[in-house]
Amino acid sequence: MLDILKYLRCRYVDGGRTDTEMDCWQMVRTARHEAGFPLLPAYGALRNTNPRAFTKAYESEAALMEPCAPEHGAIAAVLHGKVCVHVALVLENAGELWVLEINPVRGPRFMRHNTWVRDHLTVTYHRDAHDQGLS
Repeated sequence: MLDILKYLRCRYVDGGRTDTEMDCWQMVRTARHEAGFPLLPAYGALRNTNPRAFTKAYESEAALMEPCAPEHGAIAAVLHGKVCVHVALVLENAGELWVLEINPVRGPRFMRHNTWVRDHLTVTYHRDAHDQGLS
C-alpha cells in the first residue's frame, strides 16, 4: 500500500535519489512502484536544471508507454512546447483522481487532479503499454 505521508515528508533535491530527498522523477518512480507498477530507471544523472537531458529521458520512457487520459498510475508530464519540465503521478484516492508531486518551490504536494492541472498549460499522460501485460 502506498504511504502518501512518507512522500509528503520528503525534501526536494535536484537529482535526489533517496527516500527523504528526491526530485520529481524519483518521487514518480518510487511512489508508482510502491503502488504496484514496474520500477522505472533511476536516471541518476538527471537534473531539472538540464531540460534537454530531462526531455530526452521523458521521451525515452514515453516511447515504451502509451498515451492515456488521466488514470491511476499514469505519469503526468508537464511540457513547455516540446520540453518536459516536470513529472507527477496520478493516483486514485477515495474514488477521485489526485496528483502526487514535488518541486523546488512548493515541495511535496498531494492534491486533486482538477486543481493541479489548472496550474499547467500542457500536460500529457502515459501508462504502461497493454501489450506488456500491465494495466
